Amino acid sequence: MTVKTFLKVLKILHEEAKNWDVPVVQLVSKRGNSPFRVLVSTVLSSRTQDKVTGEASEQLMKVADTPDKLLKLSEKQIQKLIYPVGFYRVKARNLKKLAEILVEKYNGEVPSDREELMSLPGVGRKTANLVRSVAFGIPDICVDTHVHRITNRLGIVHSKTPLQTEHQLKKKLPENTWKSLNRVLVAFGQAVCKPIKPLCSECPVERYCEKIGVT
Repeated sequence: MTVKTFLKVLKILHEEAKNWDVPVVQLVSKRGNSPFRVLVSTVLSSRTQDKVTGEASEQLMKVADTPDKLLKLSEKQIQKLIYPVGFYRVKARNLKKLAEILVEKYNGEVPSDREELMSLPGVGRKTANLVRSVAFGIPDICVDTHVHRITNRLGIVHSKTPLQTEHQLKKKLPENTWKSLNRVLVAFGQAVCKPIKPLCSECPVERYCEKIGVT
């Protein structure tokens, strides 16, 4: 797939995305675009359904919407507030340590630098890029399983890892498309372009798709 065709596909998907559920981190950011809220929601979202993540994030934010408040909670209290997100015990421990680092090292502020974000417990490159993009408005591409799968399936990239996908997309796509890419493709991946048995007959961009790997 050429870049020109992919940009056409993105334009169509932007319009169609209005009919699909918005990824939870984007939804959370609309309720309060604080970097801390976005960071916590993104950490909680790993290996967890959006509905569960959204509910857990709201429960936690009602009690601790700043690093200082979160630091005052015990791990047990955090566990109770975020249950039943996946790996809630590990995430509770990471959030407690994360709050401690933000308070002691960053004066309670979330850093926007990717490497500094990735130094926080439970924060990998995907999470760091999403926080930079959603919370700080910095052009960046968050490549999760949906973005990796769909861009390879469409044929705009040919990669084996999410990092390779990120690098290839950044080389090909104009910077003004980076920030919304994750939101659009995640919604598309959840509603139509599913990992197994994608709904090709219902796909608004089926005529452009190279269907790589689809049987």
